[in-house]
Amino acid sequence: MQIKNVGVVGCGFMGSGIAQVCAQSGYETVMRDMNSALVERGMNVIKSNLSRDVEKGRITESRKDEILSRLKGTTDLRDFRGCDFVVEAVTEDMRLKKEIFSSLDSICSKHAIIASNTSTLSITEMGSVTKRPGQIVGTHFFYPVPVMKLVEVVKSLSTTEETLNTAKAFGDSLGKTVVVAKDTPGFIVNRLFIPYIIDAIRVYEAGLASREDIDNAIKFGLNYPMGPLTLLDFAGIDTFYYAACTLYEELGEPRFCPPPLLRRMVQAGHLGRKTGKGFYDYTK
Repeated sequence: MQIKNVGVVGCGFMGSGIAQVCAQSGYETVMRDMNSALVERGMNVIKSNLSRDVEKGRITESRKDEILSRLKGTTDLRDFRGCDFVVEAVTEDMRLKKEIFSSLDSICSKHAIIASNTSTLSITEMGSVTKRPGQIVGTHFFYPVPVMKLVEVVKSLSTTEETLNTAKAFGDSLGKTVVVAKDTPGFIVNRLFIPYIIDAIRVYEAGLASREDIDNAIKFGLNYPMGPLTLLDFAGIDTFYYAACTLYEELGEPRFCPPPLLRRMVQAGHLGRKTGKGFYDYTK
């Protein structure tokens, strides 16, 4: 199937990033959120990203205008009627995702593929509320989407080979490296990544090292771009917490159990950069 028109549900950092790379890759792109303020915020994030690329000489002003001309913001799911490929990128809440998938199933054309950007939740369960389970697939992008090169394509128990191959080709067309994972909790990256982060939190919680020394040990000892606690603040502590909870509930393995400190930080609203405070203080 040839993809020409792409829809993205959600205008947050992930949704806007996915919409940006789709428009940059030549796709007519519709990006939707619950209200016009959220849509405008997502569009402004994209404009800011592209303006930064112009300033750094990565693209021209005319190229920026061309990309933006392929982007449309909306609050109406019905604007996805003409889309060939729709990516859901909302909060990691299965109830909400199933509501969206059910609505998209009734709105989108029969040939359309509906994908989820979930990092941990079951693609099979999302597809179960549709009449097209074979056309449901996971496309897990990584933040920040315009920069990170990976996308995990996730095959559910019902995903057809045609849908899988189309999703892989779509990822390739965005300039991403595509890996294929089965529909298991955490897929590939988070299955390996979450225990590593949890162990870093436990080391800090037990007072074995300072947050700075933990981050510097990983950053300079393993040549990672940033340490685990800095990364948590950057990605969102609540997002990581709910992902860890999902894996722990699904697999029951202690290595996925969120440490008490992480739970307390979520309860206190210390979610990282987006709230001004996480493992580090950003209010200053």
